[in-house]
Amino acid sequence: MAASTAAGKQRIPKVAKVKNKAPAEVQITAEQLLREAKERELELLPPPPQQKITDEEELNDYKLRKRKTFEDNIRKNRTVISNWIKYAQWEESLKEIQSNFPGCPMEPLDSFEEPQRHCGRRVLGGAAKEMLKMGLTSSTPSTVREAQFHLLSLARSIYERALDVDYRNITLWLKYAEMEMKNRQVNHARNIWDRAITTLPRVNQFWYKYTYMEEMLGNIAGARQVFERWMEWQPEEQAWHSYINFELRYKEVDRARTIYERFVLVHPDVKNWIKYARFEEKHGYFAHARKVYERAVEFFGDEHMDEHLYVAFAKFEENQKEFERVRVIYKYALDRISKQEAQELFKNYTIFEKKFGDRRGIEDIIVSKRRFQYEEEVKANPHNYDAWFDYLRLVESDAEAETVREVYERAIANVPPIQEKRHWKRYIYLWVNYALYEELEAKDPERTRQVYQASLELIPHKKFTFAKMWLLYAQFEIRQKNLPFARRALGTSIGKCPKNKLFKGYIELELQLREFDRCRKLYEKFLEFGPENCTSWIKFAELETILGDIERARAIYELAISQPRLDMPEVLWKSYIDFEIEQEETERTRNLYRRLLQRTQHVKVWISFAQFELSSRKEGSLAKCRQIYEEANKTMRNCEEKEERLMLLESWRSFEDEFGTVSDKERVDKLMPEKVKKRRKVQADDGSDAGWEEYYDYIFPEDAANQPNLKLLAMAKLWKKQQQEKEAAEQDPDKDIDETES
Repeated sequence: MAASTAAGKQRIPKVAKVKNKAPAEVQITAEQLLREAKERELELLPPPPQQKITDEEELNDYKLRKRKTFEDNIRKNRTVISNWIKYAQWEESLKEIQSNFPGCPMEPLDSFEEPQRHCGRRVLGGAAKEMLKMGLTSSTPSTVREAQFHLLSLARSIYERALDVDYRNITLWLKYAEMEMKNRQVNHARNIWDRAITTLPRVNQFWYKYTYMEEMLGNIAGARQVFERWMEWQPEEQAWHSYINFELRYKEVDRARTIYERFVLVHPDVKNWIKYARFEEKHGYFAHARKVYERAVEFFGDEHMDEHLYVAFAKFEENQKEFERVRVIYKYALDRISKQEAQELFKNYTIFEKKFGDRRGIEDIIVSKRRFQYEEEVKANPHNYDAWFDYLRLVESDAEAETVREVYERAIANVPPIQEKRHWKRYIYLWVNYALYEELEAKDPERTRQVYQASLELIPHKKFTFAKMWLLYAQFEIRQKNLPFARRALGTSIGKCPKNKLFKGYIELELQLREFDRCRKLYEKFLEFGPENCTSWIKFAELETILGDIERARAIYELAISQPRLDMPEVLWKSYIDFEIEQEETERTRNLYRRLLQRTQHVKVWISFAQFELSSRKEGSLAKCRQIYEEANKTMRNCEEKEERLMLLESWRSFEDEFGTVSDKERVDKLMPEKVKKRRKVQADDGSDAGWEEYYDYIFPEDAANQPNLKLLAMAKLWKKQQQEKEAAEQDPDKDIDETES
């Protein structure tokens, strides 16, 4: 607080200045503080003082105080059942104390320590502990028995008062009954259990403990009666099993069978029927077990069939060595159960056939299993053509022709819903495989022809077609020696939907038949359909060359290069030039090169032209070759692609290295460019700067614009050389002196 001065002003207290604001060397975290606080709580505290009770008056006083405490707790909150249970257990425990006071023949109580209030436990003397172990016998004096009965009555009254508060509390009933059983009050315990199962019949714990108590007392009839009362409520499965196991412990097999009969009707699950049948099998009643399985099959019928029931039935018959019965059971189930739900059935059937069947039986079951799988797949998605292919491959390897045809008909019936070729590519192979099967496997040419014709009628040729189908059909007719049918089919295909593959296939067919006039007509039609197709022109010209009609071939080439649009003109020109070279027409070849150079100034054309002149090996061929290189170099001075110009010079230098003189080589070397590294800006797609990039450029000496650059480069090289000599002289001055003296 501020202190008032004589002048009436307030004086602000001084705040201590922190001299060193650096962090401390040892840091104390919040976690460390909490851990230390917890450790202090765990320190050993001295035990509270114990009060020893030595006479009956002190004991009565202690009981009075204790009862008052319990009653006060109950009065505060009657719904806390734990208070009632503690109160009753305390009253029950007093019988141990009562037995150690005068009137009891046992040794006197050594000491009775008052319980610690924080834990609710008492420390008993030695005599009291022995009394607890031995229990009260018939030799107990009447006064002690009366006291014990009185104390139990008090505990009972507490439990009864608690039940009035909450009769649905399961723990309360259990503690009450356990108290009576622990004190050997059998009738009282029965009374409590009866009340409990009547009040709360759905609490299985009461029934289990009640039957267990009766069985431990040897009251088998009473336990059975309790079980019967329990079964009237139709409890869960475990309760029925407990009843059955109870009867089996006393060798009552007939009674257990009767219980099973009721059990499978109350809980009609497959597993329960299987347990019933195994019970009969275990006790040697095999006819009864078979009858149970048959009743179960009839009970569930075809609508609620379960593979586990049939697997268990089959294994039972397998154990009885009834192998034919096993096969009948498996086949009956496989014919009626959904294939997705019969995986375990297939597995066990396969194992059975491997153990007891022959090879054919094993193959049949494997094929049957895979067929069922494919059936499910094609049912789920009829347009899954890959599944149809696998299914058909399987059927072809095992089934009869009629079955295979049926599956093929089902497959091809799933026409793609959209008339787009990409959706039909897989589908059309169903027809191809169908036709090949009829021809190669079934050996039925007429059905094969029908399959091809049906597929060609189905394809929408106005939108797209499949050249493969037309060609396969034509090849089939050729194999059947029906050449007119094959030509008719291919002619129809070219008329309806001309394609390059159809023309090529038709021409190939006629070439094999040596029908060259037909080939010429087909090439004419082909080139009318696609005049830009250089391959067709080349093939046509090659055909005429093979036939020896050189002029006709040359005319075809001339007609081809005159077309306004070609897909591969460089290939066509090269083929034409190669044709003239083969005919040893040097002048025609030279003219072709000149005509080609009028259209394109590509470096490869110049190099090829020069190589042609060199390869002619005639007089003056070297001079003509050198002249072509010089002409090409002059022509390509304005070429933007400097790499092509460099390629030409390198080819020229290779030529001079082999055939030229020293002066010719020096001349070409002077034409070689300088390679320099440059930088340029790079822009991103959005127009922003993306930095700089390095690239190599070529500076040709012949270019007038590059003369200053060359002079600058020469001066830079000279300056760099002088700098290097100067640095060397500075690093080794003695060397310079020696050189001067020398």
